[in-house]
Order: sequence, then structure tokens, then C-alpha cells
Amino acid sequence: MQEFFVVEPEVAGGLGEHTSINRSTVPFEVTKLHYVFEGWLGDALVESTPCFLVTEELAATIRDQALSGVRFDEVEVSTSPEFGEIHPCLRLPNFLWLKIEGEPAKDDFALSKLTLVASGRALAVLKRHGLAHATVVPFA
Repeated sequence: MQEFFVVEPEVAGGLGEHTSINRSTVPFEVTKLHYVFEGWLGDALVESTPCFLVTEELAATIRDQALSGVRFDEVEVSTSPEFGEIHPCLRLPNFLWLKIEGEPAKDDFALSKLTLVASGRALAVLKRHGLAHATVVPFA
């Protein structure tokens, strides 16, 4: 029987000014995502509620493993002035918008009250690509 986990990724920044979001819907509907990194500890999965980003490398593995419940889209990425002070020589990898569409306890990726739920199989892939700064607990 498949296990499922709540994953709370690193929050490495926030929604930028070019984000298009409708806050009158539940959950919020984002049609264009601009993510501004303020710092980054190196995880391949980051978030700013209600959106998640993954590195291109992680996205490729998710596709290769045929993990369910997600699709990918473009994201505009920028860095804050503080990011340059904290990481003067760091070049960010390319990121993609991880759009969650699955059902909890059924698909490999899903949302439960804006919280990411991942199957054990998906969690193994996330950890392999770097998930050191996320909180992971069993999904009940």
C-alpha cells in the first residue's frame, strides 16, 4: 500500500509584481507566475503559497518517472537586492512552475488545503534532487 506525505518546501522568496492572481477564488487562481528569490538554500523544490517551483532537472525526472498529478509551466524568476548580498556568486538553476492537479492519497502529487501531498515514490524523487530544508510528515 502506497504511503503519502505532507511536504512543506523551503520558502525561498515570494510572488513578484508580474504575478497575475485572483484572490477571490478558493484556492487562489494564478494565471501568470513571477517568483522573486530572496535567498535559496539549494532545494530543488520551493514554494510561495499557493505556488510551487522545481528545477528543470527535477521536472525532467518527474516526467521520466511518469509521476501523476502535475504539469509544468513557465515561470518568470528574478532575485531581490538582498539575494545578491546573501549569494553574491550564486547562479540559480532554471526553474519551472509545478502545477498540482492530482487527488490526495491517489496521485503522486496533490494539494490538501494548499498543502503539498506527495506519494512515497514522489518523495523519493524529491529527496534525490535535494529536499534538505523541507518539512515532511505522514499524510493522515
